[in-house]
Amino acid sequence: MFRQITPSLYVSPQISVDQVEEARALGVTVIINNRPDDEEAGQTNGAEIEAAAKAAGLAYAAVPVAHGGFAPWQLDAMAAALDQAGEGKVLAYCRSGTRSTLLWALTRARAGDHPTVLSEKAEAAGYDLAPIRQIMDALAAG
Repeated sequence: MFRQITPSLYVSPQISVDQVEEARALGVTVIINNRPDDEEAGQTNGAEIEAAAKAAGLAYAAVPVAHGGFAPWQLDAMAAALDQAGEGKVLAYCRSGTRSTLLWALTRARAGDHPTVLSEKAEAAGYDLAPIRQIMDALAAG
């Protein structure tokens, strides 16, 4: 269920409270929730994941992304959450893992990572960055 994008980043569809321990066992130190609460009936609420994360000794950040696109504050918040992991690993999740992957890629492109390398990493995990390629190129160019 968790897809590894980089040695320190996993992305996933919606997780359950039970999967927090699975993430911790993989070395995850930060869980990033990129899914708005109540996006669909029956999804686990972010507060429940946050409580489970904290009980497991993990940090938690909520950077919700609706289907309308990405805003600069979301890139700032994602960057801060990724930095919070330090030497640990991150698990970012949303409904399918796609928004988490796209937000990670935009954040990394803005930090100077090459869009082609980011695209290759995402593609190896089954995600396509083509919809945001022009934005990544612009961010990487400064």
